[in-house]
Amino acid sequence: MWHITKREIYDNLNSLRFALATVLLLGLMLTNAVVHLRGHPEQVQKYREGVAEHQNKLKTRADESLYTLARKGPGDLYKNPSPLRFCAESGEAFLSERAESNYHRWGWGSDDLESFWILEYPSVRSNLKSVRPDVTKVDWGFIIGYVLSLIALLFTFDSITGEREQGTLRLMLANSIPRHTVLIGKFLGALISISLPFMLAILMNLLVISTSSDVYLDGESWGRLGIIIFIALLYTCLFLALGLLVSARAQRGAVSLVILLLMWVSFVVFMPSTLASIAGASSPIKSTGGFSERSWQLHWELDEKYSAPLFEAREDSTKRIQLLGEFVTTDVEQQERLHAERLRQRIAQVHRARAVTRISPVTIVQHLLESFAGTGFERHLQFLENVQSYARQFRAFIVDTDREDPDSLHFLGVPAGMSGKPVSPEAVPKFEDTLSFSKDLNAAAVDLLLLMLFVIVLLSGAYLAFVRVEV
Repeated sequence: MWHITKREIYDNLNSLRFALATVLLLGLMLTNAVVHLRGHPEQVQKYREGVAEHQNKLKTRADESLYTLARKGPGDLYKNPSPLRFCAESGEAFLSERAESNYHRWGWGSDDLESFWILEYPSVRSNLKSVRPDVTKVDWGFIIGYVLSLIALLFTFDSITGEREQGTLRLMLANSIPRHTVLIGKFLGALISISLPFMLAILMNLLVISTSSDVYLDGESWGRLGIIIFIALLYTCLFLALGLLVSARAQRGAVSLVILLLMWVSFVVFMPSTLASIAGASSPIKSTGGFSERSWQLHWELDEKYSAPLFEAREDSTKRIQLLGEFVTTDVEQQERLHAERLRQRIAQVHRARAVTRISPVTIVQHLLESFAGTGFERHLQFLENVQSYARQFRAFIVDTDREDPDSLHFLGVPAGMSGKPVSPEAVPKFEDTLSFSKDLNAAAVDLLLLMLFVIVLLSGAYLAFVRVEV
């Protein structure tokens, strides 16, 4: 087996396709590094400005009063850009890179009552076409999903048909060499031959990127890179197995090449786009035209519910303040539930669309790369979890701080019922957007298993096809 592997490596290293693959991979990886170094500092600067704006708003509102801080909220919350964005730019910008902290209505009523802040989740796109890989971005996802898979087929299309045409396959099998030994030797030889230029291109890519002070890769980032490289090699194995399978069944190398190119175009180019169209048709984005009407309807229904009790309590100032506070807090809860329900619908639609596109190996790899690069849809979900956790922490801080003021009536929602004292800005919780490796691993587990299953099935098919080859 090792002798066959070495012979395959030697033949590949002396071939034109090896030189072309090396030049192509190096060129694309260097292009990726240069493009990333141009765009990443701008994204980092935008994020830092957003964080600074968030902290300034917190300080200004805390210095004014607890009521102001509670009513206006913490401001917009921004998603931290991933340092591994060059691995997968992410074609799934279905949700915004920020969560908006808005107070959704002006003051109303004779009491000049004002609503409290709520979380809103703006949508960037109004369709689900972004669930398919984006081929316009020269990131690792494009290089691995499209270029590396094509190279794998070019290295294996004549692995068996070429030996048969030259008559060397009959000679080899005449020496009582088991067929699985020949197949595995050729598989390993092609895998090592492709891995050499690929790893060289990755090394050059990381060397160029590491020259920038705006890109900091910590220990976890290097671990994620290791997993991404493993996924790339596993994906390469899938197409190597496919190439060996077709090469074992075809009678001539030219026929094998044509079949493999047609299969590559079908699986890698057409299938993702077709599946994305099917997913978009089966999970259309619901119209948001009636969302505003529903929001106002809930508000006016609440207004009618409290109008009579407020009129009856016009002589009792404490009772009136309590009712006004209940009115404001109930309105906030209703509006946030409405926004959260729309967010859940969007997430469910994307999950259904991703389930359809998961049939395509290149889409599976795109999802895996985005998960471990911290840029895909799962990254959006973690960001939203961080936002919602911070919102609960922020509101708990408001309640606890108000309870500590003996002069407050502890009726949240109205100035007369809350503490009007300023708050130390240092004591106010700060938003931190962090990534969880364990959550990424759990989210990617199904896709990893599917990719491994594809490789095992194709390798088994290649072995069964090679066993039946007559020489």
